[in-house]
Amino acid sequence: MNNNLNKKAIVILSGGMDSTLSSYIAKKDGYELIAVHFNYGQRTQNKELTAFREICKALRVVNKYEIDIPFFTQIGANALTDLSIDVPTGGLEAGVPITYVPFRNGIFLAITAAIAEKENATAMYIGVVQEDSSGYPDCTDSFINSISKAINEGTKEDTNIEIITPLVHLSKSQIVQKAVELNVPLELTWSCYKEEDEACGVCDSCRLRLNGFLEANKKDPIKYKDL
Repeated sequence: MNNNLNKKAIVILSGGMDSTLSSYIAKKDGYELIAVHFNYGQRTQNKELTAFREICKALRVVNKYEIDIPFFTQIGANALTDLSIDVPTGGLEAGVPITYVPFRNGIFLAITAAIAEKENATAMYIGVVQEDSSGYPDCTDSFINSISKAINEGTKEDTNIEIITPLVHLSKSQIVQKAVELNVPLELTWSCYKEEDEACGVCDSCRLRLNGFLEANKKDPIKYKDL
């Protein structure tokens, strides 16, 4: 018997491949899903929101939250929410890239924790990837462990929320393989940082995704410009 029967999990679902697979794993783990999506002024906000809604339909998620966070465009300092900064297309570079949105996952997790407490959820799933990511400091095991402790100290005594990161040590090719195994509708997902009609194929996120499909010997079902 599944110990998670009738237990709720909040899934942070951007509409990307990683968060979608993470959500499908949560469903496989036996949780009732509550989906949370953030509109934070990112360049592909409309496309990501459409992806989120379509994936929720595929997962048959009824209870969902669409949260607006406008201040990321106010602070800027990154290529995703500041239109004056170009999205890099020259490949991954050393260090933290300009596409890093300051403390984004920390803010997402804090808001999601408030929703989890309201909904009496016992788990939060987030599709962070440490080993094959773009070098974001808020995608590491140590960060997740630290914020998990803070969340449980800062909520009610009878609130106990586990942050689950099922992809944190996977490569992109392993993520593609796992998604195929679980019949994840990858054609609904969106990863591009730049475009909303056809993926650019040259931003860091597209490069990581395409390389994952290449190494997994699978064909990416979304459309790319000139590919």
